[in-house]
Amino acid sequence: MKPPKGKIEGRTSLEKALDPLTAALKRGAKPAPPTDASASPGKPGLDISPLAVPFPAFGTVGGVEIATARAGFYKHQRDDLVVFRFARGTSCAGVFTRHRIGSAPVDWCRRHLDADDGGKDVRALVVNAGCANAFTGKPGADAARRTASEVAKRFGCRQRDVMLASTGVIGVTLDDRKIATRLGEVEARLDSAMPASEQWTAAARGIMTTDTFPKGAYAETTIDGYTVRIAGIAKGSGMIAPDMATMLAFIVTDADIHPGVLRAMLGLHVRTTFNSVTVDGDTSTNDTCLLFATGASGAPRIGRVGDRRLKDFSRALDAVMLDLAHQLVRDGEGATKFVKVTVDGAASPASARKLAKSIADSPLVKTALAGEDANWGRIVMAVGKTEEPVDRDRLAVRFGPHVAAIDGAPSPSYDEAKMSAYMKNAEIDITVDVGAGRASATVWTCDLTKRYIEINGDYRS
Repeated sequence: MKPPKGKIEGRTSLEKALDPLTAALKRGAKPAPPTDASASPGKPGLDISPLAVPFPAFGTVGGVEIATARAGFYKHQRDDLVVFRFARGTSCAGVFTRHRIGSAPVDWCRRHLDADDGGKDVRALVVNAGCANAFTGKPGADAARRTASEVAKRFGCRQRDVMLASTGVIGVTLDDRKIATRLGEVEARLDSAMPASEQWTAAARGIMTTDTFPKGAYAETTIDGYTVRIAGIAKGSGMIAPDMATMLAFIVTDADIHPGVLRAMLGLHVRTTFNSVTVDGDTSTNDTCLLFATGASGAPRIGRVGDRRLKDFSRALDAVMLDLAHQLVRDGEGATKFVKVTVDGAASPASARKLAKSIADSPLVKTALAGEDANWGRIVMAVGKTEEPVDRDRLAVRFGPHVAAIDGAPSPSYDEAKMSAYMKNAEIDITVDVGAGRASATVWTCDLTKRYIEINGDYRS
């Protein structure tokens, strides 16, 4: 039913979505909900991140059903297969890793979405955890194709209308038979009456690897007076420095939007969300972000990028993506600090971004943060090594409200006691003014602890 013109239903959800950092901070103040071992599919033995946030409640996004199953890619008991089934006519767009050794599912999705009429009638998404199917050559590509073929037969669509994503160990060919044998079970669950919020929660858990909590975000907004919903899940904890880690993100809306418009919006918002977070500076072979529009809301079809009716939707989509991106950092392997790095006064936006990422990726900066040490000398090091334009004599560094350096020298008001107290916070803001211009950029990161080494030292065991 069409609401009155301009009316926005679910305003509370929208307002939270339009300020995702505030929402994340509020959620972060609450402990993550307790989870029993059987319901927690992450790697056994991993404690839930101290920065974890609860999984949000999801409304029903029309035109999509989701089911999970245990295909057996992991030795322990957990669901590791997730299947989305979409309504006919669903649009899709994707952004993928720029890694030169992309995975078989990345190759599959990119090829079909880039084809003529690509993304115009996508009917399914199949995701597995536990095997990345990357660096597997022709056998891996064949396994991806067979998976799409089996799902297409069951859903009555073309192979090209089935999107694929994988995450897990690199260099192991996907055993697609494990997926094929579970499709009957999956299909039965797709036809069940499981509430939408439970479907999304199960899906978020099913794609986890070394993640310690499931990641989701939800918003409602309007297009031409019709309420539309945006729901998304993501996974990622290590190998996170997306360049479009091991990052997967899947977002579904019941708006009716042309694939070309989806592609433009996704590309616009990825830059300041998923491409503005880093855990360890490593980009994955499998980075994938897929955006689907089912058209089930009844809102009019949007076929032009500049359509003004997309303004509120675009803002809400950006908020959902930023919320998910922040959660990746909050679940950084071994992380104890959620860190916002802002560079001001740069010569250009690209320069500001490079400077911010240099700070956020620096192991020396990140270990100092883990030790709760406001070692601004390491930040100066990270700035200077980029060879970007910087005015040394105007350089300033702040930790939260506390000035560590100004005009290229230690601040005369520096207070070690106040600075040390600030560094004990779980959430840290670092601001650097490089005095070379007017551009700025923000990147989010986490600290680097001994636990990161422990997790990655036995990743395959």
